Amino acid sequence: MANLKLSSVEKVYGNAFKAVHGIDLEVKDGEFMVLVGPSGCAKSTTLRMIAGLETITGGEIRIGDKVINNLVPGDRGIAMVFQNYALYPHMKVRNNLSFGLKIKRRPKGEIAGGVERVSTMLEIGELLERLPKQLSGGQAQRVAVGRALIKQPEVFLFDEPLSNLDAKLRASMRVRITDLHKQLKQASTSSTVVYVTHDQTEAMTMGDRICVMKEGRIMQVADPVTLYNRPENEFVAGFIGSPEMNLVPVELMRNGAPALSLGSQTVTFGNQLASRLAADAGGNFTLGVRPQHLAVVPMGTPNAFSGTVSHVEFMGHEVNLYVDIEGHKFTVVVPGDQYNPSMVSDGAISLSPSESQLHLFDPNTGQNVSLAAN
Repeated sequence: MANLKLSSVEKVYGNAFKAVHGIDLEVKDGEFMVLVGPSGCAKSTTLRMIAGLETITGGEIRIGDKVINNLVPGDRGIAMVFQNYALYPHMKVRNNLSFGLKIKRRPKGEIAGGVERVSTMLEIGELLERLPKQLSGGQAQRVAVGRALIKQPEVFLFDEPLSNLDAKLRASMRVRITDLHKQLKQASTSSTVVYVTHDQTEAMTMGDRICVMKEGRIMQVADPVTLYNRPENEFVAGFIGSPEMNLVPVELMRNGAPALSLGSQTVTFGNQLASRLAADAGGNFTLGVRPQHLAVVPMGTPNAFSGTVSHVEFMGHEVNLYVDIEGHKFTVVVPGDQYNPSMVSDGAISLSPSESQLHLFDPNTGQNVSLAAN
């Protein structure tokens, strides 16, 4: 079993700064877990505590049935892939791959077999006699992954491994790493992964589940679809999704059907929204609606917000409209094949929000109060 469990894990530095606030997280055997969040949220600190590169100041970390709090990195059953690859510059690729097994004094046959296995899996056989300086960024990253893979650890740790690559290569490496994880699972070998990134696109496309962090706290842990459709709080709603969710202050009125007031404009909704709210809910909230869930409708359409288009971005497959409504900025995404320049020719626009996709957040706690039956 290679499940990983963090229980009430804390990190406090010598200056009394508390970087990690008693987090609880369980990564299942064979799961690809992504830690994501903005810079400074302690995701890399958390990974380094799992690796043994940072000491924990409270709580417990387990791999399987083993508490690893006080074990040195080499005894934890982990292998780590770093952002800067950390290849030995004076060693050829073959020796970079085999070095970890050599220092453990593994038999020569096992070492040679391991090099053959990972070089075939990662398609780097033709690189074995090259030095790291002779490799491209993508090749160096594959060698770094191979060096971790050859150890057959219980848990793989990745610390922003793609951040030094260009956008095209980053996309191809995302696919390669996720395909590799699937191969390991199918082969019933060690395949538990904890992967750190600040890029929410990486998180959404790679993770079985995603742990969203903010300032040393876990905000939500869920699969990508749940995070996107059912964010538990305003932070997750705003962080996950591209373009990001529109978040604006509104007033909720409950004289009959629920209605949302934005400045001088009011839009009334039906039972679908009402069923997701407490019966006595009313007052000031933050409305969250994704750019993809705002439909452009003819001017004068009932129950729609009217505004002014300030900017248009033609992306090919989609068009981003930037709209001002009552002094609040909205982003609207229109599929490229549905866009017609005439819909914004005079600058005026009317938007109808999808009732089933609306979110209301408590302005004080940030919690999503519209999840009940969503």
